[in-house]
Amino acid sequence: MQSEAASHASHASPANRRAARGIFLHTGWRSGGTWLWSRLRAVSSVSAYYEPFSTLLGELTQDAVATFKPSVVSGHPALDAPYYDEYRPLIDAGGCGVSGYHKSFGTDRFGASPDAGFPALRAYLQGLADHAQHTGRAPAYKFCRSQGRMPWLRSAFPDDLHVWVWRNPASQFASGWMLKQQWQNAFFVAAPFRVLGLNRDEPVVQKVIEMCGVTLPPGAPTSVESYAALCDQYARTVEGLQAYRAFLALWVLCASRLTDDIELTVDMDRVGRIPEYAGELREQFRVHAEVSPDFSGARNLVGEAAHLADRVKGIDGGALRPVHSSAQKFIQSQATDSQKQLVETVREKLILASEISASWR
Repeated sequence: MQSEAASHASHASPANRRAARGIFLHTGWRSGGTWLWSRLRAVSSVSAYYEPFSTLLGELTQDAVATFKPSVVSGHPALDAPYYDEYRPLIDAGGCGVSGYHKSFGTDRFGASPDAGFPALRAYLQGLADHAQHTGRAPAYKFCRSQGRMPWLRSAFPDDLHVWVWRNPASQFASGWMLKQQWQNAFFVAAPFRVLGLNRDEPVVQKVIEMCGVTLPPGAPTSVESYAALCDQYARTVEGLQAYRAFLALWVLCASRLTDDIELTVDMDRVGRIPEYAGELREQFRVHAEVSPDFSGARNLVGEAAHLADRVKGIDGGALRPVHSSAQKFIQSQATDSQKQLVETVREKLILASEISASWR
């Protein structure tokens, strides 16, 4: 995918685009997306919205904004302002909740066509964009709940830059698994079960669950809130291999939503490992969106994952290869003839994941 992005960059014509082109960062949990967003936030011409679909926004108050800052264990970069600072003007002074937000936005969806709630979601994002542009800035959004809906968003906001963010699944999973292991934070282990379970009626979701051998929590969802609580409880005692199966099923399901017309992909496995890549990314953002974020100083996420491999407990890395093979078969079953590069990128990420996880015990 990266070679295609570079080709687009060399032939793009910024003069044909509006000055305040929005930027959609489609990322997964623990993918390094927050660091990428922080680099865009540092650009004065950008208004960077953090997690526009987060369920926290439904109850956010002016006073609460200041409390949401990176913790010592989050692994997130230091920030000059709280995560949700950009939303302050969109919260009633005496009330709670960001204007236009609805809690249904907090669950990713994987239907072939937009669902009944999508017009409201689109209007909400347009409201964020209008506010940013009213202040003379371009909107940039960092999502962890958009990859399934990326084709819908790409169609609804065709003039904006849609950026897909990759990270190999073993590193990404381990980042969340160790938070549960060391700090009893099971959110990132529960999240794949929640998303898959709430979408289980979609044929493509049923297929990836079956191919990756995922066992969902017992019981059908009766509400988003009750199922989230069920998944959280399930994640606290789930066996490691089963947790990885669910994570990988969601990872490859999201990958299958990557459309041919995506303009730019970012490989977080390369950013901190290949110095020249940071400069290439900066140039691509300049060409596509007329912003030049500084991507230098990134952490080497692959090196860190390899170094910390002996701290990943409760899962046998040697048992993951068959799961990786199932994920590869799934993406092959979903890809079109024009998506050979997507299939190859997934294969490369799974090979890297096997190398990183080999010493897990």
